[in-house]
Amino acid sequence: MASSLHIAGIRKVFGKGDKAVEVLKRIDIDVAPGEFLILVGPSGCGKSTLLNIIAGLEEPSEGELLIAGKNVIGMAPAQRDIAMVFQSYALYPTMTVADNIGFALEMRKVPVEVRKKRIQEVAVLLQIEHLLDRRPSQLSGGQRQRVAMGRALARDPQLFLFDEPLSNLDAKLRVEMRAEIKRLHHVSGITTVYVTHDQIEAMTLGSRIAVMKDGILQQIDTPDEIYRRPANTYVAGFIGSPTMNFIPGKVERSGDNGKFVFEGGSLDLPCPDVQQVTLGQRPEHIHLSNDAPWRGEVVLVEPTGADTYVVVKTAVGLMTVRAPANTKIQLGETAGMTVSGRHNNWFDQASGLRLKEMDGHHAS
Repeated sequence: MASSLHIAGIRKVFGKGDKAVEVLKRIDIDVAPGEFLILVGPSGCGKSTLLNIIAGLEEPSEGELLIAGKNVIGMAPAQRDIAMVFQSYALYPTMTVADNIGFALEMRKVPVEVRKKRIQEVAVLLQIEHLLDRRPSQLSGGQRQRVAMGRALARDPQLFLFDEPLSNLDAKLRVEMRAEIKRLHHVSGITTVYVTHDQIEAMTLGSRIAVMKDGILQQIDTPDEIYRRPANTYVAGFIGSPTMNFIPGKVERSGDNGKFVFEGGSLDLPCPDVQQVTLGQRPEHIHLSNDAPWRGEVVLVEPTGADTYVVVKTAVGLMTVRAPANTKIQLGETAGMTVSGRHNNWFDQASGLRLKEMDGHHAS
């Protein structure tokens, strides 16, 4: 039975007095049994500190932490029944793969026959049964990461904690291991908290994503909801690749027949009843159009196979457009742009917060 995780009012302060640094600022998250939660954000945002607090490697300065309804603050990591997979694999170099996987079971004095059976089950699940007699030095990076996951899986813990486990792998292997981790979670059903700075990992793996910045939880929701309705310009700019385009301007008329005016152009769109706003548009929702009045200079053309990304320099900044693969456009050309009007993200210009009143205008 998968376990729940309850995080309430968690603060963490390093140092004292004038040198005190608050790295976590009252974090509240409830993780449902069997959920796969991603903690995502840039370096220094507090995500690894929060993971370490869940693991018992750090104590919070304030707040409540419950695993399966039990308060674990003050409990040693070994008492929390969690398994952690690190970026560095942390395998014992003198032990075989089988011994590495079974080490935690041996420490818990699990009988040899039970231990062997569990090691074999985990090895089959991870497709590494042919590697059980090898040592870590004889394995590739992806194989070592599988062994590290196997060691965690063998214990059948209440919680799985992953700390940037794929950042040491090359791009192709990262994609393969993402699929492997997703499959493992589906099979095991173990509640998982996964830390990454890679928003592609976050979007593909998580059932929910918690976006962090400067120790503050910016938004927590499903990948689709965060992509389509980001809570603020920070989340909008962090999630999505290429990033969202931002157009600062002002509303001249509100209502369904509004006009959004900005430096170098204007757009007839359903507009919010706020004068100073920023319009956010994903690259796939801006379209190249020869006769559009909003224009700029093409400064970059990036064919990716399935699509071509075209970067256009305008009076309000660089705009990235996702165009069809066969788009014929040259550097230095002048390009016109339109927006569909069905996927507008409106933000208050002063605060950067999403204007909720406009969410009804989104395409479903």
